[in-house]
Amino acid sequence: MSGESAPLIPTSTSTSTTQLSRNKKNMYWTLGCIYGAAAVGIGAFGAHGLKKVVTDPAKISSFATAAHYQLIHSVALLVASRAAPENKLAAGLFTAGMTMFSGSIYALVLDPAHFRFMGPVTPLGGLCLIGGWVALAF
Repeated sequence: MSGESAPLIPTSTSTSTTQLSRNKKNMYWTLGCIYGAAAVGIGAFGAHGLKKVVTDPAKISSFATAAHYQLIHSVALLVASRAAPENKLAAGLFTAGMTMFSGSIYALVLDPAHFRFMGPVTPLGGLCLIGGWVALAF
């Protein structure tokens, strides 16, 4: 033992500072968990319930692709939040990309007439996902 000692019971000041620090770091962890859970639920709906509403196989395939990309990038967000917690750019791009890419596809498949304006959002979301991977590298 080197003679260094840490208190067995931390003071309330150090606990609140540590807790606050953890909460800031965990925002993207929490988002990754929520987006991942949503991807599983949306994917299940796409596999079982969507066929009652949408008959076009191409639209059903697009919906499945959106859920798949959301799930993959939820895991990427979880990894990024732990492996590079200071890289807020990558985490923000992954979050924005999932929202725009997958969200716009969900909306366009479920109600294309009402959400027609979201067509250009899909490729912007894809660019954000690509940007997230690039930002994660640096």
